[in-house]
Amino acid sequence: KQWYQRRVAITAGIRGAGTSEGALINVLVGGTKQDIAEIKDAYTKKYKKSLEEDIADDTSGALKHVLVSLLQGNRCEEGVSHEQATKDAKELFNAGKGMWGTKESTFNKILVSRSPAHLKRVFNEYRTIASGDDIENAIKGEMSGDTKNAFLGIVRVIKDAEMYFAEELYKSMKGIGTNDDKLIRLVVWRSEIDLAEIKECFKIVSKGKTLEDFISGDCSGDYKRSLVALC
Repeated sequence: KQWYQRRVAITAGIRGAGTSEGALINVLVGGTKQDIAEIKDAYTKKYKKSLEEDIADDTSGALKHVLVSLLQGNRCEEGVSHEQATKDAKELFNAGKGMWGTKESTFNKILVSRSPAHLKRVFNEYRTIASGDDIENAIKGEMSGDTKNAFLGIVRVIKDAEMYFAEELYKSMKGIGTNDDKLIRLVVWRSEIDLAEIKECFKIVSKGKTLEDFISGDCSGDYKRSLVALC
C-alpha cells in the first residue's frame, strides 16, 4: 500500500547512525494517534525492534520523556474546560517562569496529553497570567537544546500546524546547502495530510516564492522531480 511505503520512508528518516532528534520531533509533534500507530508498526516490521525501545535507548532525560510520551499517543480528544485550562496555565507558569529552574515534567504532562482545542485555551490563559507573555517565550527562556525544540514544536503545531511545517521546510533549504533528509521527510510525511495548506503558508514564510520554486532551485535530477511530483 502507498501509505505503508510512505511510513517506511519516514521510519528510515528517523533511524540511522544514532538517533536524529530533530527528525523524531518533526514527526511525533505533528502526528495523530493513527499516524503514530502506523509509523510504530512500520518501524517494527522494518527494523525488528520497537521505535519506543530505540528512543528510550538513544535519548535521555526530559527529551526522552517527552518523545516517549508523544509516541504513546495518549493525547486526549475531548473538548475544552475553562476551569481546567486556567488551572493548567497556572501550573505551566509555576513550573517555568514562576519558579527557580524549570519543571519539565509539568510541561510534558500538560502539553502531551491535553486536546488541541483545550491547549489553545490554555495558551490564552497563560498569556493573561504571564502579563501578556507567550508560552513560547517561557520555553525559549527556560529550556535548551532538543528538549526546548520538542516543546516548542508541540506548541507551534497546536497553534498552527501548517505554518510550523512551512517554516521547517523553509529552514531545510535556507542558506548554503540543503538538508536533504529533512526536506524529503517533511514532504513525504505531510504529502498525504496537509501539504496543500502548508504550501500556502510557505509562500508567506518565503515572501512569495512557492515550495516547488524552492525545491527546483535547490535540488536536481530525479530527486527534484520526485519531490515536485509529491507537491
